[in-house]
Amino acid sequence: MAAKSDYYDILGVTKGASQDEIKKAYRKQALEWHPDKHKDNKEAAEKRFKEVNAAYQILSDSEKKRAYDQFGHAAFSPGGMPGGPGRAGGPFGQTGGQGPFTYTYNTGGAGPFAGFDFGDPFEIFSQFFGGGSPFGGPRKPRYSVMIDFMEAIRGVEKEVEIDGKKRKIKIPAGIDEGLRINFNDFILSVNVRPHKIFERDGENIFVKLAIPYSLATLGGTVEAPTIDGDVKIRIKAGTQSGIMIRLRGKGAPRIRGRGRGDEYVRVFVAVPGKLTRQQKKAMEKMKKMGL
Repeated sequence: MAAKSDYYDILGVTKGASQDEIKKAYRKQALEWHPDKHKDNKEAAEKRFKEVNAAYQILSDSEKKRAYDQFGHAAFSPGGMPGGPGRAGGPFGQTGGQGPFTYTYNTGGAGPFAGFDFGDPFEIFSQFFGGGSPFGGPRKPRYSVMIDFMEAIRGVEKEVEIDGKKRKIKIPAGIDEGLRINFNDFILSVNVRPHKIFERDGENIFVKLAIPYSLATLGGTVEAPTIDGDVKIRIKAGTQSGIMIRLRGKGAPRIRGRGRGDEYVRVFVAVPGKLTRQQKKAMEKMKKMGL
């Protein structure tokens, strides 16, 4: 049996590479070796493409990466490490998957909605190369659905019309704009309406908050909007306009894994358009004091 290539060599990164560097390397390698770009040698490209995705699946997962660093490929071979992570049925017994763009959601039952995945890499790359899966198979019909920002955050059940028939589908919490849900018999693209105040980047949410000059100068507390409702945050004395305040765990639910992202509140110091006579005098005093 031929020896397997080192996962770090496949992605072109070192063992000390950060998760961001590993992800960037994966995207670069996956685009480079997509079979649609190597039609003259598709078989070799398919093989390399699978290796790239297998490497990312291991190195992007902290537990699997730790096992790989300790035991190598044996950590993921059934029976490869007696009593270790590679034992049959163990958490690392099967690598499977197709890289970072795969997510499986299971409703717990059989039927056409029993499972689907998000962002199959072949679906994503088809945007660039205009083809379907390089491994063949019939092309599934595609549909789209529009949902509100908060529906994407909290999850929602929608009734959609597929081939003239109304069907109920469950969209899980945390889904994002542009993700595709791959059902057994069709593919559904999800579009999310923008929110009036919240912006989103992956699992993190951003919001702008205007505060009065006095609060920025003297400090205090103010209410900031989150997807769970308003919360009080502390403003330090001398806060500068444009500073970001991080609210841990107040972001969007993670599609892959547990927990939530963070919310970032960007604070801006509001300049009043009009001042009362008393306010104007106070500002003139401050001006004279060099404030």
